[in-house]
Amino acid sequence: MHKHIFVNLPVTDLPRSKTFFAALGLTFEPRFTDHTAACMILGENIFAMLLTTEKFQGFTPKPISDAHTSTEVLVCLSCESRAEVEDLVAKAVAAGGTSPQPPMDYGFMYAHGFTDLDGHIWELMYMDMSAAPPEMQSPPPAGTASGSPDHQATT
Repeated sequence: MHKHIFVNLPVTDLPRSKTFFAALGLTFEPRFTDHTAACMILGENIFAMLLTTEKFQGFTPKPISDAHTSTEVLVCLSCESRAEVEDLVAKAVAAGGTSPQPPMDYGFMYAHGFTDLDGHIWELMYMDMSAAPPEMQSPPPAGTASGSPDHQATT
């Protein structure tokens, strides 16, 4: 299994993006941050690499999506509570982001999100598995994503 995840996102103004995410309480790993990239710490082994468009283009021969007009990825992060979900959305909006959709409450799962300054969608969710339907409460067998061999993790 993989030990870390690095989500790479193109940004048009790196200092502005760093200020935006710092307003949400996020920090950056200085060893992997310079004038072309910022390694944003999302969790113990979860990082988002904010890359200038020029730097990002060096990793792909394809055109870079304009996240304001098309969706290239949805980043979903788990939170410790509903309150944390709403607190982060409020901080994002106060820092210049938007909240494109109303919160979604499924009883055992609560989700809300924001769009950052470059148009990337960040979903935030809190899940209380003790309140989930019974069929969802047992963990899947080790090595599978859903308990079915057809859904084994391939990354």
